[in-house]
Amino acid sequence: MTIDMSAGIPGIDRNVTTSVPLDGKAVTGSASIEVRAPYDGALLGSVPSLTAADVDIAVAAAKKALHEQPLPQWRRAEILDRAATVLAERQEEFARCIALEAAKPIRTARAEAQRAVSTMQFSAAVARSLAGEMVPLEASAAGEGKIGFLMKVPIGVVGAIAPFNFPLNLVAHKLGPAIAAGCPVVLKPASQTPFSSILFARLLLEDAGLPAGYLHVVTGPGSVVGNALVDHDDVALITFTGSPEVGWAIRSRAPRKRVGLELGNNAPLILEADGDWRSAVAKVKTAGFSHAGQSCISTQRLLVHSSIADDVVAELTAAINTLVVGDPLDEATDVSALISTSERDRVASWVDEARAEGATVTTGGEIGADGVLRPTLVVDATPQMKVCSQEVFGPVVAVTRYDDFDDALAMANDTRYGLQAGVFTADLNKALKAARTLDFGGVLINEVPTWRADQQPYGGLRDSGNTREGPAYSVREMTEDRLIILTG
Repeated sequence: MTIDMSAGIPGIDRNVTTSVPLDGKAVTGSASIEVRAPYDGALLGSVPSLTAADVDIAVAAAKKALHEQPLPQWRRAEILDRAATVLAERQEEFARCIALEAAKPIRTARAEAQRAVSTMQFSAAVARSLAGEMVPLEASAAGEGKIGFLMKVPIGVVGAIAPFNFPLNLVAHKLGPAIAAGCPVVLKPASQTPFSSILFARLLLEDAGLPAGYLHVVTGPGSVVGNALVDHDDVALITFTGSPEVGWAIRSRAPRKRVGLELGNNAPLILEADGDWRSAVAKVKTAGFSHAGQSCISTQRLLVHSSIADDVVAELTAAINTLVVGDPLDEATDVSALISTSERDRVASWVDEARAEGATVTTGGEIGADGVLRPTLVVDATPQMKVCSQEVFGPVVAVTRYDDFDDALAMANDTRYGLQAGVFTADLNKALKAARTLDFGGVLINEVPTWRADQQPYGGLRDSGNTREGPAYSVREMTEDRLIILTG
């Protein structure tokens, strides 16, 4: 069944520039950016192309709100609880928005909306439980008669720069913890997928009761509004999700700010002969191709023991061939378009390069008549090929054979990334060895590296980032410890 979305995104008029909330006003700016559906190029609407001056206004208003209208913890929790409730009631609207602007299949988009509800619920729980700790000053003679404790105070104005691939839940992972920490936010959505952010901001401000000074949305080019946020002296923390190149450039130009980066990956999954590889194949069918592989933890490198490699390839090829490719608004669709034709062509060129260098493509690799790159399995890929060494961020899984478990661990570690890795094995000793050896932020045993719970400490090493997300962990970054000493 295909959803009738002839009217476009609910709550968005495609014929006018959609305003963004900024300093308590609905701002449209003097210039605009068109937003088109990645699947068919249909016009979805337009958003303001704001300026550095607009960022200045937003940051000044946020700073003023923090100092003149601090939010007590009970209000933060109340706002987050209301946001979760309203978002749950409007999940279908948000799912349709995600499907249209990101070309995420509608069933996958619904799952993202459901996760965003959980993210806000976990953020509310953190807001209620946020606390400092006692400092045992009387443990030394100098501290006799004194009481010391740490208060958790908001770090200041948060500049949040969001990606296109999870335009609702990854925004929730920035806004929810910031509200829990008591921090006002200036949010820059991805230009390809701004409407989920705008609708979510409206929900927080209009339905959940977040004071206007605590959330401002600045749409526009990253080179303008993004840089203005990064460079602004009154922004205390930048939280960025996106490419390593952009992320580390932000880190280098903001050395005195706290900068949290969630970046790329080329997630490896090791399949040992003693493991339940058939279960792994069933999971990879989704984990490698959900949202056309546009996830930082999309299963990309499949390292398979030689004794089972042929069977794994045959079964995975058959599984991939059952995936339904097409319109993201069709309930049957599993895989739809990449975010842009330029990204589609880049991924296709990497597959062609692997084929030219000796790999075999058992399925996919071609662009269909609808302009969508088909889900692709590249077999006997070598570590030097781009489909292995770089982050594909497309519907491609590359298979490499190995004979020795230690070699598989070494191949998995041979990467500039370090977000999540997975291993399927029935051998506890191998599982423990993988846990100790794999140099990643998360190691999943008998699970694909694409698995994530929104409350877990999620993050990576090296070019995959420098922090941990999950509301309880993000709030640590968004607060400062203030030492209080009382003398009787």
